[in-house]
Amino acid sequence: MTSKLFTRRDFLKLAGVGAGTLALSACGVTLPAAADPQTGVAVSTPGITPSPTSPALIVDLTAARATVPILSGAETPVWGYQASVREGAAESLQVLDGSYLGPIFRVKHGQRIQVKLKNELPDPTIIHWHGLRIPEEMDGHPRYAIAPGKTFDYDFTVQNRAGMYWFHPHPHQLTGQQAYYGLAGLFIVSDDEENALGLPSGEYDLPLVIQDRLFDAANRMVYMVNGMMDQMTGFLGDTILVNGKPDTILDVKASAYRLRLLNGSNSRIYKLAWQDGTPLTVIATDGGLLETPVTRDYVMLAPGERVELWMDFSTRNDAKLVSLAFDGGGSAGGMMGGGMMGGGSTLPNGVPLDILRVRVGEKGEPVSPLPQRLSSIARHRMEDAVNGKNPRSFTLAMQGMIHTINGRVFEMDAVANDEIVRLGDLEVWEFVNLEGGGGGGMGMMNMEMPHPMHMHGVQFQVVERQIDRNFRKQYEQVSAGFVDEGWKDTVLVMPGESVKVLVRFEDFAGTFLYHCHNLEHEDAGMMRNYRVES
Repeated sequence: MTSKLFTRRDFLKLAGVGAGTLALSACGVTLPAAADPQTGVAVSTPGITPSPTSPALIVDLTAARATVPILSGAETPVWGYQASVREGAAESLQVLDGSYLGPIFRVKHGQRIQVKLKNELPDPTIIHWHGLRIPEEMDGHPRYAIAPGKTFDYDFTVQNRAGMYWFHPHPHQLTGQQAYYGLAGLFIVSDDEENALGLPSGEYDLPLVIQDRLFDAANRMVYMVNGMMDQMTGFLGDTILVNGKPDTILDVKASAYRLRLLNGSNSRIYKLAWQDGTPLTVIATDGGLLETPVTRDYVMLAPGERVELWMDFSTRNDAKLVSLAFDGGGSAGGMMGGGMMGGGSTLPNGVPLDILRVRVGEKGEPVSPLPQRLSSIARHRMEDAVNGKNPRSFTLAMQGMIHTINGRVFEMDAVANDEIVRLGDLEVWEFVNLEGGGGGGMGMMNMEMPHPMHMHGVQFQVVERQIDRNFRKQYEQVSAGFVDEGWKDTVLVMPGESVKVLVRFEDFAGTFLYHCHNLEHEDAGMMRNYRVES
């Protein structure tokens, strides 16, 4: 397989936009004129006042089929987002040149965002703005999915602090397939607190989306080859892509960089480390900057999670980012991951992987010391939670051949009594992973499955992790890589583990989702509604 050399221009090629179209390279798709939205007039967004210094950004965004070069030889059919700026700064959208991945939004806290989504796919779709604090109607619940040929209007104000968020499809039972074939993009927010730090910016600020894919001999992506077994374990590919390209070589200057990493895989979990053992300097997670930098020998990154690293390449010749070996769970009768039934992935969760190589070139900007104080985080207190002595508990287990939450699967409009919260309340939520602990039932083999749990519409703080002693050996292979110091919207819950989070439902009333971000689990029903009542 031919190695792919990436320069800054390859990663973030700015296209001339405005009246014209900003599209993925080689897609050849031109956006049609805007159509009337299927859902009627866009819902206005309550919350913070739009910033007077940040004009509204109005974007046309189309989900459509295309082909792009990924491997040598034939181009690969993909599904992707193509975008154009109708109003606002052209530089607010960037594209990853030659990649199937969607545009990168670069916006400001307090800015109003309007997006007209048009569906040119053969199936219904809708966009979820992962990690954003926005109203129910804007959040991408499956009940808002639009049919082929229809449009949907998004209109919201950015309430989140500086950080890297992202967007991806969320139609029920189609999320995994649509994300796998390419539908995903980044949503990067800046604010005054971050701007004052002098962190690496411009060409020294690199977003990196890590995904795994499986290709056939004709360079087509192959999905769900093992049927029910892939649904139970999650689909795993055998080729690692970074920003949509394999065998990545990142060409950098001898300077400090900000590396923004997203695990955009459907189900693969990464144990990220520098191959030479250099500690990772972590400056941000899902919800933005940490209070102070932390160092880890490795960092666990589950699907949907983000982590930002600060790295000084000024004294190095090269580096390699890898995923270290660990017991990845997914075991059933001694068999792991995909490939249990043959014909599928040969790379189960937990096998060692090369992610990318870094090649250091000419001297870059002088390296400024990393600030030891990055941000201020208001810490929730357990004693302030309305249910601090009686956490709201959610049991993750297998019933039959389906993963469930409190014995339930997804129902489009259903909300149980224990899934109703009050607007403004601070609560303790506890996710308890019983997978592999005898929760199989119905004579099924036990499945030791980790679950990355994601809550829509909020950011939370992880306050406690406990592991069953029967799973401690497996757990100790990964536990030092959790970065729980900041704001989170997705948290990895290992087999035998219970995780408590503190979350305040402070923004909007409405019905939102919580679910496993293993997309095959989500599509199979490991997702539920919760309702915020005023």
